[in-house]
Amino acid sequence: MSLRLHHKIMGSGPPLLLLHGLYGSGVNWQGHARTLAARYRVLLPDLRNHGQSPHTLQMDYPAMATDLLALLNREDLEQALVVGHSMGGKVAMTLAQHHPERVRALVVADIAPVDYALDDREHTHILDSLQHLPLADLSRREDADIALARAIPETAVRRFLLMNLERGPEGFRWRIPLDILQQALPTLVGYPGIDARYEGPTLFIRGERSDYVKDEYRPLIEARFPRARLMTLKGTGHWLHVQAPEPFGRILQGFLDRHADNDKGEGP
Repeated sequence: MSLRLHHKIMGSGPPLLLLHGLYGSGVNWQGHARTLAARYRVLLPDLRNHGQSPHTLQMDYPAMATDLLALLNREDLEQALVVGHSMGGKVAMTLAQHHPERVRALVVADIAPVDYALDDREHTHILDSLQHLPLADLSRREDADIALARAIPETAVRRFLLMNLERGPEGFRWRIPLDILQQALPTLVGYPGIDARYEGPTLFIRGERSDYVKDEYRPLIEARFPRARLMTLKGTGHWLHVQAPEPFGRILQGFLDRHADNDKGEGP
């Protein structure tokens, strides 16, 4: 059963879905959305169990893709350009494989259609650290940052995660359901076994310093997305669209502009 996702819409023109990653929300894409809104109708959904969207125990990629399909139907959109980063990239790929007729073109940022089960220690550590944060002892947001510094030393990562910390009438609380995400982690680091192929124009953009899209994954990518092109953004890691917003934005806009209204089969 699909969930009614919280979402924002910016601009007008060909519809464009921008999908965030784990622990994120539609706000993560807002900088790029402001630029793209001059040419596109940009939809910024919060995926289930994220942002302001509903919480549910079911947390897998087919279910998340169904949420997006329902969103397209509610907005009366036959097709959309779809862009996703990390977990959002897996949702985007799943949507494209299950419902290729609804995806005009696909962009996947620094993720591949593979199972990362052997590399899930980082996410396990993050979720454990957030769950053990003594919320009752916090008097201000800065206290949470200080408390997490030893477990999560990277300032940018802590600030990103703490976007999910909100203050209510009874004190601080997490906006995201940490227990559900912890339970779903083995599914989220994996990828559903989907035999279908997406034949539409597809662009994979990877960070030069990231190992999420290794060269050895290319046969798997091409088997599922035969028209896929792979580009590497120099000097960036997994958060390539944040670390190098201008070059990433140029690559993204160029690809979208080529495939928004017609499909000439051109590469990125």
